[in-house]
Amino acid sequence: MTSMKQGVVLLNLGGPDSLQSVKPFLYNLFSDREIIRLGPPFLQKPVAWLIASLRSKKTEAMYRQIGGKSPILEITKAQAEALEKALNEESRVSFKLYIGMRYWHPFIMDTVKDIINDGVGHLTVLSMYPHYSKATTGSSVAEFKRTISRVKSIRSEIRAELDSEGQEIEIQYIEQWHDFPPYIEALAELISQGLSEFSPPSTKGWQGGVEILYSAHSLPQSFIDEGDPYLDHIKSTIATLNSLLLTRYSLRFKWHLSFQSKTGPVKWLEPTTEETIIGLANEGCKNLFVVPVSFVSDHIETLYEIDILYEKLAKEHGINLKRCRALNTSDKFILALKELVMAKIGS
Repeated sequence: MTSMKQGVVLLNLGGPDSLQSVKPFLYNLFSDREIIRLGPPFLQKPVAWLIASLRSKKTEAMYRQIGGKSPILEITKAQAEALEKALNEESRVSFKLYIGMRYWHPFIMDTVKDIINDGVGHLTVLSMYPHYSKATTGSSVAEFKRTISRVKSIRSEIRAELDSEGQEIEIQYIEQWHDFPPYIEALAELISQGLSEFSPPSTKGWQGGVEILYSAHSLPQSFIDEGDPYLDHIKSTIATLNSLLLTRYSLRFKWHLSFQSKTGPVKWLEPTTEETIIGLANEGCKNLFVVPVSFVSDHIETLYEIDILYEKLAKEHGINLKRCRALNTSDKFILALKELVMAKIGS
């Protein structure tokens, strides 16, 4: 294995890189039947185009308030660069990092072409969703596997040549890491730092002074009913986090779980973050710390939904709301990703 070129791919959702790309991005998203089935297969793309057309103006307005585009590509690139540096610091093997996005550039197909062209012999595919769901990791990994299976048909296009034995790439997949200790430690550090920004702290500790709201991306309830482990993974992360916050940081607090970013008329996981904020206000909550628990980088869900919509809603109901910083390129998070990759390679 050590004689092969080592590649690592970070799989992520992707996001529009301009206001003009919002509509085609939404079309790509709603065209994916692994996320949502829009009638019979032959209607999927026409209905997806209709939905994208109807929603594009409203979505463009949201992106306009956070800089006119999604920051997810720049952040994922920065994560890849930091991880590549970390992996190469102490390894006898040279690692090269790649990024593959599910619904916008750089698409997984383009990334696979680069990997083949570079002659990578061993590849680790890392989903940037810690909590497995068929709508996120499942869809991205399935697309990656479909693309790899078409390698023979694209070799002439990318001018890549196999050796005389027709050697294939050795591929390993990291599809869930919701309870990986270094990841939990990275989250706990950010939560501890964020809670310290509330002033003045309670003289008896944080309990009674600040409540934590873990806000996760929502998912259709039908997915969970069919056995999707996403909700169990979220709850496992929270339980492990709370234990570490107590033992390492001596933090006690009242906490809640809610779900954001639902779309469409089907039943989604409950309660929503909006409903929870209003309910907590009615119960007398004054200081609320929102932890976007299912996200590893900033994007529209953190920068617009939490920082703009939910903060305004909380203020209207007498709550001082602050958000936990996203993991992005924090030192502990990059170290966690490094240990995750090295553990997989060594397994």
